[in-house]
Amino acid sequence: MRVVLAEDLFLLRDGLVRLLEAHGFTVVAAVDNGPELSRALSTADLDVAVVDVRLPPSFTDEGLQCALAARAARPGLPVLVLSQHVEQLYARELLADGSGGVGYLLKDRVFDAAQFVDAVRRVAAGGTAMDPQVISQLVARRAAQDRPISRLTPREKEVMELMAQGRSNAAIASHLVVTERAVAKHTSNIFGKLGLPPSDDDNRRVLAVLAYLDQGAS
Repeated sequence: MRVVLAEDLFLLRDGLVRLLEAHGFTVVAAVDNGPELSRALSTADLDVAVVDVRLPPSFTDEGLQCALAARAARPGLPVLVLSQHVEQLYARELLADGSGGVGYLLKDRVFDAAQFVDAVRRVAAGGTAMDPQVISQLVARRAAQDRPISRLTPREKEVMELMAQGRSNAAIASHLVVTERAVAKHTSNIFGKLGLPPSDDDNRRVLAVLAYLDQGAS
């Protein structure tokens, strides 16, 4: 699996290259600034991009904007964004086109190799990998504004947060130590209470939940 990596800190970039290669990825480009990232995304033969939000020369959201421009030019290009802090605006921009193949993780997650590699693979496969802290903030904001979400039981909220992170029913069941049948029932209840169309496709249901949570989150 071919990866373009953008990270301006040398030690972290070098560490991520080694981690990815140790798990069978091929890093076709490892860059440290926006212009080089733009060139790599437009010319490299890649399966997924792992991109730091803040890159030189602006150190604002240059990495994110390069990734969004690349997805506009190559629809569906898988992009996993790394950020030092939770920025709901970045999550909204990533999800704006309503397609999969996107992820947003805090940089702390990269120190959990299994979690990070799983997120890269999930995004490369067209899925969604959202940081739990981002989801928690969206849930809290939406709960303060919206009565339907307040009707969810505590367990249903747990299931919704895990689903929004991109986890399958099997993964949710394992995490909560319940059966997949129980998770399916909770998922059905969640869609009903939130007025969302049910779906058997993991990615569509994740995007539906995220779209709901994102309404009015600005």
